[in-house]
Amino acid sequence: MLFNQLGLSAELLRAVEDQGYTEATPIQCKAIPHILAGHDLLAGAQTGTGKTAGFTLPLLQKLQVKPEGSRRIRALILTPTRELAAQVNESVHTYGKYLPIRSMEIYGGVSPRPQITKIRRGVDVVVATPGRLLDHIRQGNIDLSAVEFFILDEGDRMLDMGFIRDIRQIIKVLPTQRQNLLFSATFSKEIRELANKLLNNPGEIQVAQRNSTVERVKQVVYPVDKDRKRELLSEQIGRGNWRQVLVFTRTKHGANRLTTQLCTDGIEAAAIHGGKGQGARTKALRDFKAGKVRVLVATDIAARGLDIDKLPYVVNYELPHVSEDYIHRIGRTARAGQDGHAVSLVCVDELKLLSDIEKLLRQEIPKEYIPGYEVDRRIKAEPISKGSPRRSRPPRATGRGKRPQGRTRRSGGRQRRAS
Repeated sequence: MLFNQLGLSAELLRAVEDQGYTEATPIQCKAIPHILAGHDLLAGAQTGTGKTAGFTLPLLQKLQVKPEGSRRIRALILTPTRELAAQVNESVHTYGKYLPIRSMEIYGGVSPRPQITKIRRGVDVVVATPGRLLDHIRQGNIDLSAVEFFILDEGDRMLDMGFIRDIRQIIKVLPTQRQNLLFSATFSKEIRELANKLLNNPGEIQVAQRNSTVERVKQVVYPVDKDRKRELLSEQIGRGNWRQVLVFTRTKHGANRLTTQLCTDGIEAAAIHGGKGQGARTKALRDFKAGKVRVLVATDIAARGLDIDKLPYVVNYELPHVSEDYIHRIGRTARAGQDGHAVSLVCVDELKLLSDIEKLLRQEIPKEYIPGYEVDRRIKAEPISKGSPRRSRPPRATGRGKRPQGRTRRSGGRQRRAS
């Protein structure tokens, strides 16, 4: 279906056309008319399906009808991460460029003073993370009594990150009469419970099977000893001339360590995780998108909300503890019709995690054994936990290449579519 068949205003269609989009994605085709009709909505959509535009466009259309009086906050969008808040706010600006609608992002890691100044000047749309928004509420900096539209994005991730209590506190200060939208990649029991309390007689749409992966992602597993992962990663990046690589680790300390090691190997790398200040995170992401940084090493805070055009490679340097996080990680690639590659470096300790992921996918991920990196069968699996002691490693009888000096410690013709 084309965007001009969805009942959107001329201003919005012009903005969509400016982005080069003509055909709406399935989530947009289903969500936009439903939202325009004023109904609450529970929507299931994986990353990369265009769901942000799916709620941004109809929201902006409804905000075109302005009430009399001073400018007050009429729409509140909650996201789990700062990066996703920035991305959603950018989408509001992009599609609302021909409308007199003001929006702002609110998140932690930066000074609250500029945020307070913008709030006092008056905005129509606030895109926020729960923690910092709750701080402003408690300090009396923000008035949400005129909110007409409440959108909870990445609901499952919100629950995973422990935001449910903050969300309940925020809901208490919102008007009873409002339109509510809940978007989630999965419909778990907890999401259902939240939907029952938040939504009023909602419609329900789901455009992808639960936990389905992006079909265009080519997945492969490289079995390798844990102490040789960095060596193998550096070699593959260099030999394959991988120019833009998003690498996932389980911990922020592991991300920092790997970033330093890659830089030592002569590969430009930067880290992004919750321990970094917002300025550093923004710069790292900006440099990565611009090609100044070849490798971006991230924790799962970046598994959602990072919108990187034509990202060709995602590497699971360490498999996630939660199988569904694997889906979100590899969903960063193969977006907007592009092909993508998801490479997982798997040691003996992670075989159980790999098995769980394959059960979730209902398929076995192909294994590729790299010559010179044969797995040492004498190494026994140990539980993956933070701060676990390092084991002594038997000497290798064979192997190619110089062993890295820094040993890694264990640590827990197609039409374009709007995104």
